[in-house]
Amino acid sequence: MIGTVTERARAWRTAAGRISATPVVVRIGIFLSALVGLLLAYPAEVVAGQALGPLVAVAVLPALAPRRFWPTFAALVTVVGWLLATDGYDRPIALWRLMAVAVALYLTHTLCALVAVLPYDAVVDPDVIVRWLTRAAGVLLATSVLGVLLLELSSVAAGGGGWQAVTIAGLLLAVGVTALLAGLLRRR
Repeated sequence: MIGTVTERARAWRTAAGRISATPVVVRIGIFLSALVGLLLAYPAEVVAGQALGPLVAVAVLPALAPRRFWPTFAALVTVVGWLLATDGYDRPIALWRLMAVAVALYLTHTLCALVAVLPYDAVVDPDVIVRWLTRAAGVLLATSVLGVLLLELSSVAAGGGGWQAVTIAGLLLAVGVTALLAGLLRRR
């Protein structure tokens, strides 16, 4: 028993001595994006109260263990905060806040995917991180533009059929993206 504890402590000390800057910086990015998403999702009354500590803890968890359940847990807690704010506190849905929460959730997700494949002692060329973030920015830009266009489509088709038109347009878009990705996979 004592030998196992000593062995684990030695392994942690060795790992802490070998850790490089890039995985640490990416994990800080995970923490910040998760925290921003949580702070934007939850109502100010909740965050100003005693919930700030637990929200910070929820934001730390995916940064510490990105390969586990914690990124999904943080995303679910963020969505619960959004639902609490809109339904429980009657906060109006603002497009900028919705887009910002979506961006924070996606950044948390994609940074967790990046750090999950990086060993803790990896020496990574900064171009790898820049290319990864550039691709993520492209996805976020395309998604934001399509989201605003679909929202405008719903306001044009007013009279009860607006949401149905947006739903159909979104489904067609999802099918198109799936077909595009399947074609790209077959091409490999």
